[in-house]
Amino acid sequence: MIGTRRQAANRDRIVVSEPAHAASPSAPSSSTTGSPPRPRSTRAQLVLATLAGVFAAWAASDVLIPLLLALFFALVGNPILRGMRRLFIPRFVGAALLLGAGLAGAAMLVDQLAAPATQWLHQAPAQLRQLEPRLRTWLRPVREASSAAQSIAQAATSGNARPSRVIRTDTSDPIDTLLATPRAAASVLAVILLTYFFMVYGQRLQAKAVALLPDPRRRRLGAEIARAIEREVSRYVATITLINVAVGGALAAILTFGLGVPPPQALLWGTLMALLNFAPYVGPMLGIAVMLLMGFTSYEDLPAALAPAAIYLGLHLLEGQLITPVVLGKRMAISPLLLILALLAFGWLWGIAGLLLAVPLLACVKIVLTRIDGGARWAALLE
Repeated sequence: MIGTRRQAANRDRIVVSEPAHAASPSAPSSSTTGSPPRPRSTRAQLVLATLAGVFAAWAASDVLIPLLLALFFALVGNPILRGMRRLFIPRFVGAALLLGAGLAGAAMLVDQLAAPATQWLHQAPAQLRQLEPRLRTWLRPVREASSAAQSIAQAATSGNARPSRVIRTDTSDPIDTLLATPRAAASVLAVILLTYFFMVYGQRLQAKAVALLPDPRRRRLGAEIARAIEREVSRYVATITLINVAVGGALAAILTFGLGVPPPQALLWGTLMALLNFAPYVGPMLGIAVMLLMGFTSYEDLPAALAPAAIYLGLHLLEGQLITPVVLGKRMAISPLLLILALLAFGWLWGIAGLLLAVPLLACVKIVLTRIDGGARWAALLE
């Protein structure tokens, strides 16, 4: 009896459990019902989000530019601060010393360049007026070859036509100038203060921001990305700064000892070329144009007038094709096409500051893409 009852109970259990087991494949799982699928953004939504981001970057430029410039300068100073830390110098003291030394050096450089820059600006109009007969002399063969076309054009014009006069009006408002000066001073002060605080409290803020991530894996990934950005971008910025200073110094030395340019003016042109060299492709093109203008206004002979631009072009080719690739390698290599597009975009958004920040921002994007899931293909696109 007992065995019979146990067999009947087992049959009842089998009968009851079979329908439930059979129905389980067709029933939705708990994971499916508990977490609904994440909706994907459409292309229109992505385009609208991109346009909104661009508009926000343009509208908030007064806030973003000082913030990003301060981060840029703090990244330049971080390797020096780490060296001071090894000498048992507190970080806040080292940041104050480094920032004070940088401001003192910038003030001394501006003091040295103010006089030659003012002198050249005063002499430039007269030199440009003298440039016209020189250009006529240099372009005489071309003008003689086009004399027939000029004769046809003169015959086509009416003899009774009166020459038109161009009336120029000064649209500059002194009130706008007075209002812009305090804003510029406030922006400079904001960059100085933010640079100091990023140098002192940047690592602590970085650690707290990483701690906000939800799980340990993301926190480890965030800490790795933050360290990589600080290491690679600070190394890149510091190296490029040293290379550009070397290029500007070499140009100033060649202008002084090779072409007889006075040392203050040679220092002016060398400093200007070093600053323009921070913007790849665009900066050197502007530098060649400036050197052509300087040569045409300073020398009467055509080969001597072309010499400053040729010297700068040679230095830039040596730096761009040999020195920078050897020193930096391929870790920070970025596609020239994307780099030019980024320079145009950031230059349109933020002006000169955008040209300065375009390469570090692209480097940060590349570092992030190489370390996240599915981002390696997009990082390869940047190379």
